[in-house]
Amino acid sequence: MSRADTETPSGRRIATRLGALRVREVGSGPPAVLWHSLFVDSTTWQRMESRLGAERQLIVIDGPGHGSSGDAGRDYTLDDCAGAASDVLDQAGVTEPVDWLGNAWGGHVGAAFAASEPDRCRTLTAVCAPVHALEPAVRRQMRASIPVYRLLGPIRPFVKTLTRGGLLSPHPDPEDAQVVADAFRRADRRGMARAMTCVSLRRADLTPTLPAVGVPTLMIAAADDPLWRPEQARAAVRAMPRAAAITVPGGGHVEPLLRSAPLLAQIITDFWRDPPGVLAGSHGEPASREPRRG
Repeated sequence: MSRADTETPSGRRIATRLGALRVREVGSGPPAVLWHSLFVDSTTWQRMESRLGAERQLIVIDGPGHGSSGDAGRDYTLDDCAGAASDVLDQAGVTEPVDWLGNAWGGHVGAAFAASEPDRCRTLTAVCAPVHALEPAVRRQMRASIPVYRLLGPIRPFVKTLTRGGLLSPHPDPEDAQVVADAFRRADRRGMARAMTCVSLRRADLTPTLPAVGVPTLMIAAADDPLWRPEQARAAVRAMPRAAAITVPGGGHVEPLLRSAPLLAQIITDFWRDPPGVLAGSHGEPASREPRRG
């Protein structure tokens, strides 16, 4: 793997074991890694970046086949993704433990990273990241969709599915829907098809991994997400040594990042400042408070 990386106007492309990944650095302070959901890219973090970047140096990664990152060139696992994140940190010169913030896919990668490299991970925040493998009905739908996507790309029915009841609620804010649609449309088609196969269709059940995630962990569920319900998040954290679950408004895996950005950013920065205190005070209750200012 080459040490060299390539600068672009919107970040730099860093060589990793999964190909060149586009990485942006935002803010200043201790390091935090941000990894987005399947089907979108790092633009879904942008409504929170100024708030999060006031507390941390954000290392914002576009996963393989998403955003400006190309196809990995081979099939891969969550452990491979965690290894690619380590490659990014190595080349960025980051040696201290990072706060990992992941949405859906990014939460899965974060769990693999925290379990395999505990010395490099300070905390894990997983937003709408189901730990179970795909349910049979969803698996059948995904298996049927991949060859169609590979042939036709991001056609209207796929975009509608993602923006109305997939990654967002059935009746989303139009601006939120546009963020998701634009991210899906600009992805590398071959890389996205591979990600759909490797990240979703073949994703293993992460339940056996949970006891090995020893870092302070916050599992955040959306109140109306049909694929990762608040009670499932509460069950998951009971299998982890130091973890708590919080519920935020929204439906679908990505909507909380867009609809509830100020609240979500406040929850995350509170956790970064005082992981034990947040874990001690969280009992799976809805996080409906207004964000504190200052």
